Amino acid sequence: MLRNSQTKVIAPVVTLGLLRAYSANGKTEFGDREIRRSYEAAVGELKAFLGHDVHIGAKYYDAYGSRMSRYKVLTPIAHLRYTLTEPYRAHAAHLCGWDSSRIAEHINTRLGIVPALSKPDVRTQIADDPGAFVSLIAEQINKTSANFEIFSFAILKVHLQRFACRIYRDTRTAAHDHGVDLSTNFGVVYQIKKLQITTEAEAEAICVELRQNFNRERLQDGNVVLIIDDISQDVRRYLINMKVQSITKADVLRLAEGLDDPEDRQKVLRVVYEEFRREYCGPPR
Repeated sequence: MLRNSQTKVIAPVVTLGLLRAYSANGKTEFGDREIRRSYEAAVGELKAFLGHDVHIGAKYYDAYGSRMSRYKVLTPIAHLRYTLTEPYRAHAAHLCGWDSSRIAEHINTRLGIVPALSKPDVRTQIADDPGAFVSLIAEQINKTSANFEIFSFAILKVHLQRFACRIYRDTRTAAHDHGVDLSTNFGVVYQIKKLQITTEAEAEAICVELRQNFNRERLQDGNVVLIIDDISQDVRRYLINMKVQSITKADVLRLAEGLDDPEDRQKVLRVVYEEFRREYCGPPR
């Protein structure tokens, strides 16, 4: 279940809620409304347990019940009615404690320091030490595709603000946005890909995709920029000849090193937290 939790932990939290309900009153049959209540109670419990709400829960849908039947947690017995399966009943007491700890471990591993960036004093402490700031960026940017996109965006946003330029991230990671991951107020768009491009064949495949996603005028004017993990110099020159600029992870880290004002570094950390919260948080309760 946790491996399938890309943006929000849902199925494990539904499971925890059902187990809590069964342990409390021996209830084995659940309608959709009861699943929802137990799920929302589990979300609240985990928020209190972790001390933050990043990556926990999402808006409830009645499809969650059938999803849990695919995980063999519930068995359908009527329309939107289910029964808790025997293995989960037998091990409910153990799983209630283990599930909370395992969900917390998953979220902490996935998000690292990000939840702590909600605290201004944490951001200030990191921003006041340039070495610690750059080390944090270098570590976190490698964790996931979402990290790569969000940390790159935050650094570019603060860097470009110094030149009165604005950059916007209006989508979510892995969204079907026709290639536009970041837009600007100066005509340039950015597409982010956490990959390494080492051959002209790989570069040509990227160019084919860009031609499908962007009009010819934008490409010919050089207004499409790739943000990628790494690229060989020969392939970078090949893309330049195709009117496509590229920014690598190393370039992003150099921009981070160039932020010599602690206030700018604080801005980066605040943007990172805000974007992760927008990406991963469930709706307000």
